[in-house]
Amino acid sequence: MTESTAPRPKALIVLSSARTLPLSEPVGHPGIPTGFFLVELAAVMAEFESEYDFILATPDGRLPQLDVNGLALNFHGGGNLGLATARTTMQTGVERFGPEKLREKNPDLLKRRETELALAHRLLGRIPVSEPLPKTDAEAISVRGDVVAGFEALPQREYLSVQQLIERHRDPASGFSLADLAFVHMPGGHAPMVDFHDNPWMGELLHTLREVDVPISLICHAPVALTSARYRVDGDGKVTTDLDHAFKGARITTVPKYGERAMLGFQYPKVPGERTRLTYYVDVALKEAGYDVNLALNPSAVKVIWDADHSLLTGNGPQAADEQAARLAEIVRGRARSSLSRTR
Repeated sequence: MTESTAPRPKALIVLSSARTLPLSEPVGHPGIPTGFFLVELAAVMAEFESEYDFILATPDGRLPQLDVNGLALNFHGGGNLGLATARTTMQTGVERFGPEKLREKNPDLLKRRETELALAHRLLGRIPVSEPLPKTDAEAISVRGDVVAGFEALPQREYLSVQQLIERHRDPASGFSLADLAFVHMPGGHAPMVDFHDNPWMGELLHTLREVDVPISLICHAPVALTSARYRVDGDGKVTTDLDHAFKGARITTVPKYGERAMLGFQYPKVPGERTRLTYYVDVALKEAGYDVNLALNPSAVKVIWDADHSLLTGNGPQAADEQAARLAEIVRGRARSSLSRTR
C-alpha cells in the first residue's frame, strides 16, 4: 500500500446530545435550551483535520445540538476572552452598537467564528441549533437563522452511541478498536452536565480508553464525565460500581462554581426576574467524586492541566481551547514519534 492510499489515523469526538438543561431554581422551571460550544470543539478539530479522520459519537447516538450562545463574538477571543468580553460588553452597552456595527468593529472575532462554522459544516454535517434565550447575545440571535439554514442544507453524518463504540471494540469481527485511536476529545457547553454525568456507558468508555492508553481531552463542562468513572459495564450489560476506581485522585481543572454563579446572575442562563440556579456545579461534583480539582481564580484566565498518570488533559473553558489544542497536539505527536522510533 502506498503512502498516498494508506488509511489516515483516527480520533474520536464525543459530544453531548442533550437539548435541555434542568434548573433547580426557579422551582418548576422546564429547563433551558442547551448544546455544545463550537469553539471548544473547533480548536482541536482544526489542529488535526489535515492529518486525522474523526469518528463522531454522542452518549445515546442522537445528533448533538450546537448552543447558539457559544456563537457570541466574545467567546471567540481565545486566551483573550476576558478582554474580548469587556470590549463587546462596552460596545453593546455604553456605545449601543447593533449587531452589524459590532461585527464591523470586531473583525478578528468574526473571522474566527466564520472559520469555525465552515469547519463544522465540513466535519459535523446536519445538526440542530439551540433556540435563543431571553438573555442570549443579540448579535448571536441576529445570525442564528443563517446558521440554522447552513446546517440544514448539509447531509447528516453518522453519530455512534457510546454503547456502540464499546460493543464494536469488544467484537473481534468489527475491525474497530479503541486502542487504534490517537486521542479522544469532548467539548463543553452546559449540555454535558445532562448526559456525561453519572452515565455507566461513559464510565466504561473512560476506563477502556485508559486501559489502552489513549489520551482523553475534556474541556469546560466536559470533565463532568469523570463522575461516571465509578461505573463499569460488562459484556452482558451488567453495571457495577467502584468508588475507588482508577481515575480517582486525578489532577484536573474545569469551570468553577463562582464563574457559573456569575453567568447565572447576569448572562444567558439567567431566567429574567428570577433567582436562577443549576441542579449542581461541575467542580463541586468532581471534588465530591474524589478528584484533585484545580481552578483559576479568574474565571476568564486560561488553565490547562495534563495528568500523565491518567492520560487526562483538561481545560477550564473556551478561553483555554487554543492552549488545550496545542497541548494535545504536542502529546499526540510526541507519542507518534516515540512509536515510530520503537518500530525502527
